[in-house]
Amino acid sequence: MAETGVANENRDSTYTVVVAAAANLGIAAAKAVAGVISGSSAMLSEAAHSVADTVTEVMLLTALRRSGKPADEEHPLGYASERYVWAMLAAVATFVGGAVFSFYDGVHTLVQGEELGDPLVSYVVLGVAFVLEGFSLRTAVRQVRAEAERVDAPFGRYLRRTPDTTVKAVVMEDSAALTGLMLAAGGLLGGQLTGSGVWDGVASLLIGCLLVYVAWVLGRSNAELLVGRALPPRTRDAMREELLAVEHVVGVLDLTTLIQGPDEILVAAKVDFRNMVSAEQVELACEAAERRLRERFPAVRRVYLDPTPGRG
Repeated sequence: MAETGVANENRDSTYTVVVAAAANLGIAAAKAVAGVISGSSAMLSEAAHSVADTVTEVMLLTALRRSGKPADEEHPLGYASERYVWAMLAAVATFVGGAVFSFYDGVHTLVQGEELGDPLVSYVVLGVAFVLEGFSLRTAVRQVRAEAERVDAPFGRYLRRTPDTTVKAVVMEDSAALTGLMLAAGGLLGGQLTGSGVWDGVASLLIGCLLVYVAWVLGRSNAELLVGRALPPRTRDAMREELLAVEHVVGVLDLTTLIQGPDEILVAAKVDFRNMVSAEQVELACEAAERRLRERFPAVRRVYLDPTPGRG
């Protein structure tokens, strides 16, 4: 059952990323054409934003594929953590590909000015892009909401702490994309009403700041997981209770948990067993403890228990 759940979640994540990539690829081309026609630097910044998002989604798809490889002799703990390496690179791509261009274009517009063209095409493209990005965001939000309900966690908290950074990246990028579209529309409208390109330049700078924020949040989340993040205290306490409920276990001296992937958790513990129990009873108790942990926490893949005498 656990393997089936992981496979389904991986398929959901892949579908979410593919939808986002397809939407961003088409939107990027449309924005670039509209930016050239209208002369809007904000539209060109949004085109760079969509290109960066498309590159990000390609990297996320690579992460999903490579992290799903089974463990082998050289990598006995599997490849699940490789997902965070590619997600980290995706965060860098968001910064380099989108933010740098947006800052450059915004400063260039403020310093050199720009000739405003017909903004009608840009408004049409922004409207279509808003619908497509909204559909992509809805797909990602549905998946996050379903996963949050499965673990009985509030949506916002789950999104902040979820180890599935691929879906988190799609949610944040699509949210940033919708915000960027509104900023670009504001820049176009301001330039149309005042005849000044300053509004467009400021919009480009704000889009750049938005992309830096997204890259920083995603980069920090993946860095925490690459370094090694434990499960939340409440979950660790529940695991400790499961271990203490096993026959012959009188104490859990140390409990270490490690998130290796969205549905791959390692548990290691020093366990104090009742005095005078036989080696066979200790072995059976360890088997029972592992079974209890896997049944209550399906994401637990590896359990290492070390029989250790209590300090008392």
